[in-house]
Amino acid sequence: MSVTDQPAATLPLHRATLPNGLRVLVVPDPATPAVGVAVHVDVGFRSEPEGRTGFAHLFEHLMFQGSESLEKLEHFRQVQSAGGIFNGSTHQDYTDYFEVLPGAALDRALFLEADRLRAPKLTEENLRNQVDVVKEEIRLNVHNRPYGGFPWILLPPVLYDSFPNAHNGYGDFSELEQASLDDAAAFFDTFYAPGNALVTVHGDLGEHGVEGTLALVERHFGDIPARPVPQRPSFAEPVPGSERRQSVTDAHAPLPALAIGYRVPDPTTDPGGYLAHTMLASVLTDGEAARLQRRLVHQDGSVTDVSASNGLMGGPFDARDPDTFTITAVHPAEVSPDRVTAAVDEELDRLAEQGPDTDELARQSARWTAALHREDDRVMFRMLGLGARELLYGRAELALELPARLAALTTSDVAAAAARLRNAGRAVLTVEPASPGVAE
Repeated sequence: MSVTDQPAATLPLHRATLPNGLRVLVVPDPATPAVGVAVHVDVGFRSEPEGRTGFAHLFEHLMFQGSESLEKLEHFRQVQSAGGIFNGSTHQDYTDYFEVLPGAALDRALFLEADRLRAPKLTEENLRNQVDVVKEEIRLNVHNRPYGGFPWILLPPVLYDSFPNAHNGYGDFSELEQASLDDAAAFFDTFYAPGNALVTVHGDLGEHGVEGTLALVERHFGDIPARPVPQRPSFAEPVPGSERRQSVTDAHAPLPALAIGYRVPDPTTDPGGYLAHTMLASVLTDGEAARLQRRLVHQDGSVTDVSASNGLMGGPFDARDPDTFTITAVHPAEVSPDRVTAAVDEELDRLAEQGPDTDELARQSARWTAALHREDDRVMFRMLGLGARELLYGRAELALELPARLAALTTSDVAAAAARLRNAGRAVLTVEPASPGVAE
């Protein structure tokens, strides 16, 4: 096992790689009265094959249905009986599994995660049951909810052309129903190889210390057989050269809505430009004094809600390139979508020409700093942020550097981000409420 130690910000980072290829990140924090264990696997819904939309998320569910040494639900009981919490989630480029428990239960947490990474219980009964569970989740969160799937499902096929970037990561019912045990086994064998995963341990390591924790990780995970690591393809595609438009009908929406989507710089090759778009989103919509909030909600009354985000699904550096800058708004029926997009364009033009003023930028920087530190108060979020950045970029330090990096952005940086959006193609998605007869 090769080991490297590197301090970052206020937390020391200890990296190791097991002989089977599994990467390990240990981040001790004796001030934390708990310990978290996370497994990040380098597969998200962008990697699922055509004809199997939603499979990455479906497989996340299957990983909770028992494993080599544990019957169904035993994983839950083991964590909860120790006073811990657990969950998992599927993103564009990765899937994570985690638990947070009292420090004395570290050995148990490592055993639980290793057991299912070694051999989840893939049975026909579990597969059919979880297909039904996922379908019900989609009904609840998308089909039967106002603005369900807006914009993360509905906007990408307007902005992107390739299947990995444009398809519905939740999945199509007919394709979920066609999933077979052979599909599940092939997906596990391909993407859940130890060399395609990262284990993060963060918090109170107790008497184990760093070396003892690394030894525990090797004891539990070291005998998982090495398998070939899949070659991750590039998902890059050209930026649209013009505006693309599409309209959909929502039977449950009380008011019309729209989403504007833009491509953002590659966070690997241009992290500063990428983060400037993060700050631009805040200048536009975060807080009552933000540009679009003040103009569209409070002055014009042309929208009832407006928000902007750099990243389709998560926070900064939560996905690889390509990713999406979105502006969404809900507006009264008498207000046309073109009126809203024209106002957005005017505010972007002003920012491109003048940039935000010093106080405006300082206010948004302070909001970001407070939000990031508040989120990092919880072991779970801190651990997941470290693990995701380590898996995607090889630099868990990014999670710790974010407040300082955002605070270092200048007026010129934000102005350049606004100009970039105005000079590039974009996607505009409009949502129209169904007529009462159609909705019924």
